[in-house]
Amino acid sequence: MASPKATKSVATKIGLKPLNTHTLLYYYVPFQGVLSYTALSINVMNPSLVLRVFPRKDITNILLLNTLLGSGLFLYNRSHLRALNQKDRIVYSAFGAVTFSLGSVLIWAILRSVIPKNVALCTFCGLGTSLALIKIGSGYAKHLDSLIKET
Repeated sequence: MASPKATKSVATKIGLKPLNTHTLLYYYVPFQGVLSYTALSINVMNPSLVLRVFPRKDITNILLLNTLLGSGLFLYNRSHLRALNQKDRIVYSAFGAVTFSLGSVLIWAILRSVIPKNVALCTFCGLGTSLALIKIGSGYAKHLDSLIKET
């Protein structure tokens, strides 16, 4: 049987963090939000594919809610918002989450209307744009954080 130290190092190597309230809210929920966001991109770009997996249930609202929750908690925990009072942190992080998520849905809807009706192409465009937008959004948040002088 592996020692706890060996198990911890394997978990750390693959990016897992110890489970506590802080990591649950600000690491695992945002990570789950990323997964929902990428699934949402496929759902918007290629709804027939998602209907094959979930034929009796439209999961769009579930994916959107999980995306909003994950991105909202990601933003709420950023350094550049920590000096604000709790009400403003909540408002700004909610605004960022809604703007990012619904802006993305609009981008995907427009993309879907202009690219050829090809299942593979739509899926690839959805995944590609979702990963690119996540990279841009997280890079922007890191840049804002870098402007904060630690005391």
